[in-house]
Amino acid sequence: MRLDATRLRWLRVLVHGLAVLPLLWLPWGFSAGYFSADPVPELLHYLGIWALRLLLLTLCIAPLARRFRLGALVRLRRAVGLWAFAYASLHLLAWMLLDLQLAWGLIGEEIIKRGFITLGMAAWLVLLLQAITSTQGWQRRLGKRWQILHNWIYPAVIVVCIHFWWSVKSGWIEPFIYLLVGLLLLSLRRERLTRLFR
Repeated sequence: MRLDATRLRWLRVLVHGLAVLPLLWLPWGFSAGYFSADPVPELLHYLGIWALRLLLLTLCIAPLARRFRLGALVRLRRAVGLWAFAYASLHLLAWMLLDLQLAWGLIGEEIIKRGFITLGMAAWLVLLLQAITSTQGWQRRLGKRWQILHNWIYPAVIVVCIHFWWSVKSGWIEPFIYLLVGLLLLSLRRERLTRLFR
Protein backbone atom coordinates (compact mmCIF):
# COMPACT_ATOMS: atom_id res chain seq x y z
CA MET A 1 0.00 0.00 0.00
CA ARG A 2 1.32 3.42 -0.95
CA LEU A 3 1.06 6.05 1.76
CA ASP A 4 0.09 9.09 -0.30
CA ALA A 5 -0.55 12.61 0.98
CA THR A 6 -4.26 12.02 1.58
CA ARG A 7 -3.76 8.84 3.60
CA LEU A 8 -0.96 10.48 5.56
CA ARG A 9 -3.24 13.44 6.35
CA TRP A 10 -5.94 11.14 7.67
CA LEU A 11 -3.39 9.16 9.67
CA ARG A 12 -2.20 12.40 11.24
CA VAL A 13 -5.78 13.29 12.16
CA LEU A 14 -6.18 9.81 13.66
CA VAL A 15 -2.98 10.22 15.69
CA HIS A 16 -4.18 13.52 17.15
CA GLY A 17 -7.64 12.10 17.83
CA LEU A 18 -6.32 9.03 19.64
CA ALA A 19 -3.70 11.00 21.57
CA VAL A 20 -6.25 13.41 23.02
CA LEU A 21 -8.64 10.65 24.15
CA PRO A 22 -6.89 9.99 27.51
CA LEU A 23 -7.33 13.68 28.37
CA LEU A 24 -10.99 13.66 27.35
CA TRP A 25 -11.50 10.57 29.53
CA LEU A 26 -10.24 12.30 32.68
CA PRO A 27 -13.40 14.28 33.64
CA TRP A 28 -15.52 11.15 33.20
CA GLY A 29 -12.97 9.07 35.11
CA PHE A 30 -13.14 11.43 38.08
CA SER A 31 -16.95 11.59 38.07
CA ALA A 32 -17.23 7.80 37.71
CA GLY A 33 -15.03 7.18 40.74
CA TYR A 34 -11.98 5.73 39.01
CA PHE A 35 -9.78 7.93 41.22
CA SER A 36 -9.56 7.61 44.98
CA ALA A 37 -10.16 10.28 47.63
CA ASP A 38 -6.50 11.25 47.22
CA PRO A 39 -6.36 11.44 43.41
CA VAL A 40 -3.14 13.43 42.91
CA PRO A 41 -0.69 10.47 42.93
CA GLU A 42 -3.02 8.54 40.61
CA LEU A 43 -3.33 11.52 38.26
CA LEU A 44 0.45 11.91 38.21
CA HIS A 45 0.83 8.25 37.34
CA TYR A 46 -1.87 8.46 34.66
CA LEU A 47 -0.32 11.45 32.89
CA GLY A 48 3.21 10.08 33.26
CA ILE A 49 2.36 6.65 31.91
CA TRP A 50 0.73 8.16 28.82
CA ALA A 51 3.81 10.31 28.26
CA LEU A 52 5.94 7.16 28.41
CA ARG A 53 3.63 5.19 26.11
CA LEU A 54 3.70 7.92 23.48
CA LEU A 55 7.45 8.27 23.83
CA LEU A 56 7.86 4.56 23.16
CA LEU A 57 5.45 4.85 20.25
CA THR A 58 7.76 7.41 18.61
CA LEU A 59 10.48 4.73 18.62
CA CYS A 60 8.11 2.26 16.94
CA ILE A 61 7.45 4.42 13.91
CA ALA A 62 10.80 4.14 12.09
CA PRO A 63 11.02 0.30 12.42
CA LEU A 64 7.42 0.00 11.18
CA ALA A 65 8.17 2.32 8.25
CA ARG A 66 11.15 0.14 7.29
CA ARG A 67 9.32 -3.14 7.80
CA PHE A 68 6.35 -2.18 5.62
CA ARG A 69 8.30 0.10 3.26
CA LEU A 70 6.22 3.13 4.17
CA GLY A 71 8.85 5.83 4.38
CA ALA A 72 6.25 8.60 4.67
CA LEU A 73 5.15 7.09 8.00
CA VAL A 74 8.08 8.77 9.74
CA ARG A 75 6.34 12.11 9.18
CA LEU A 76 3.99 11.13 11.99
CA ARG A 77 6.86 10.95 14.45
CA ARG A 78 6.78 14.69 15.19
CA ALA A 79 3.06 14.63 16.07
CA VAL A 80 3.47 11.66 18.40
CA GLY A 81 6.59 13.18 19.96
CA LEU A 82 4.81 16.48 20.63
CA TRP A 83 1.96 14.64 22.32
CA ALA A 84 4.49 12.75 24.47
CA PHE A 85 5.95 16.13 25.47
CA ALA A 86 2.45 17.50 26.18
CA TYR A 87 1.63 14.62 28.54
CA ALA A 88 5.05 14.91 30.20
CA SER A 89 4.44 18.64 30.72
CA LEU A 90 0.99 18.00 32.21
CA HIS A 91 2.60 15.38 34.47
CA LEU A 92 5.16 17.98 35.61
CA LEU A 93 2.52 20.70 35.99
CA ALA A 94 0.27 18.45 38.07
CA TRP A 95 3.20 17.65 40.36
CA MET A 96 4.16 21.31 40.79
CA LEU A 97 0.62 22.68 41.09
CA LEU A 98 -1.41 19.94 42.79
CA ASP A 99 1.21 18.07 44.79
CA LEU A 100 3.58 20.87 45.85
CA GLN A 101 1.18 23.80 45.29
CA LEU A 102 3.81 25.90 43.49
CA ALA A 103 6.07 26.07 46.56
CA TRP A 104 9.12 26.93 44.46
CA GLY A 105 11.67 26.41 47.23
CA LEU A 106 10.29 22.94 47.92
CA ILE A 107 10.13 22.18 44.20
CA GLY A 108 13.82 23.05 43.78
CA GLU A 109 14.72 21.04 46.88
CA GLU A 110 12.80 17.99 45.63
CA ILE A 111 14.46 18.15 42.22
CA ILE A 112 17.92 18.24 43.79
CA LYS A 113 17.43 15.74 46.60
CA ARG A 114 15.18 13.08 45.10
CA GLY A 115 16.95 11.12 42.40
CA PHE A 116 13.91 9.97 40.45
CA ILE A 117 12.66 13.57 40.21
CA THR A 118 16.10 14.69 39.03
CA LEU A 119 15.93 12.08 36.27
CA GLY A 120 12.40 13.10 35.35
CA MET A 121 13.38 16.77 35.06
CA ALA A 122 16.43 15.90 32.95
CA ALA A 123 14.26 13.87 30.55
CA TRP A 124 11.65 16.64 30.40
CA LEU A 125 14.33 19.19 29.47
CA VAL A 126 15.46 16.94 26.60
CA LEU A 127 11.86 16.67 25.41
CA LEU A 128 11.42 20.44 25.74
CA LEU A 129 14.45 21.15 23.56
CA GLN A 130 13.30 18.61 21.01
CA ALA A 131 9.77 20.01 20.94
CA ILE A 132 11.06 23.55 20.42
CA THR A 133 13.41 22.47 17.63
CA SER A 134 11.03 20.02 15.94
CA THR A 135 10.18 22.32 13.03
CA GLN A 136 11.89 22.31 9.64
CA GLY A 137 13.04 25.87 10.29
CA TRP A 138 15.00 24.80 13.35
CA GLN A 139 16.34 21.80 11.45
CA ARG A 140 17.77 24.13 8.81
CA ARG A 141 19.18 26.55 11.40
CA LEU A 142 20.89 23.86 13.48
CA GLY A 143 22.17 21.74 10.57
CA LYS A 144 24.10 18.71 11.81
CA ARG A 145 23.59 19.78 15.42
CA TRP A 146 19.85 19.17 15.00
CA GLN A 147 20.37 15.43 14.55
CA ILE A 148 22.78 15.32 17.49
CA LEU A 149 20.19 17.01 19.70
CA HIS A 150 17.37 14.71 18.58
CA ASN A 151 19.50 11.61 19.12
CA TRP A 152 19.20 12.36 22.84
CA ILE A 153 15.72 10.85 22.66
CA TYR A 154 17.40 7.44 22.98
CA PRO A 155 18.98 7.91 26.43
CA ALA A 156 15.94 9.96 27.47
CA VAL A 157 13.71 6.91 26.96
CA ILE A 158 15.81 4.87 29.36
CA VAL A 159 15.93 7.75 31.84
CA VAL A 160 12.12 8.00 31.78
CA CYS A 161 11.77 4.24 32.33
CA ILE A 162 14.14 4.42 35.33
CA HIS A 163 12.26 7.49 36.62
CA PHE A 164 9.05 5.45 36.51
CA TRP A 165 10.61 2.42 38.17
CA TRP A 166 12.20 4.51 40.91
CA SER A 167 9.00 6.45 41.59
CA VAL A 168 6.69 3.49 42.28
CA LYS A 169 6.35 2.58 45.93
CA SER A 170 5.29 -1.01 45.34
CA GLY A 171 5.30 -3.40 42.42
CA TRP A 172 8.05 -3.68 39.86
CA ILE A 173 6.39 -5.65 37.05
CA GLU A 174 4.80 -2.70 35.22
CA PRO A 175 7.93 -0.50 35.15
CA PHE A 176 10.01 -3.54 34.23
CA ILE A 177 7.79 -4.22 31.22
CA TYR A 178 8.12 -0.63 30.01
CA LEU A 179 11.88 -0.73 30.49
CA LEU A 180 12.04 -4.01 28.58
CA VAL A 181 10.03 -2.52 25.71
CA GLY A 182 12.30 0.53 25.68
CA LEU A 183 15.43 -1.62 25.56
CA LEU A 184 13.92 -3.78 22.82
CA LEU A 185 13.13 -0.74 20.67
CA LEU A 186 16.62 0.63 21.22
CA SER A 187 18.13 -2.75 20.33
CA LEU A 188 16.58 -2.37 16.86
CA ARG A 189 18.88 0.64 16.49
CA ARG A 190 21.99 -0.94 18.01
CA GLU A 191 24.20 -0.27 14.97
CA ARG A 192 23.10 3.37 14.87
CA LEU A 193 23.57 3.79 18.61
CA THR A 194 27.01 2.20 18.45
CA ARG A 195 28.06 4.76 15.86
CA LEU A 196 26.56 7.64 17.82
CA PHE A 197 27.96 6.94 21.26
CA ARG A 198 31.22 5.09 20.73
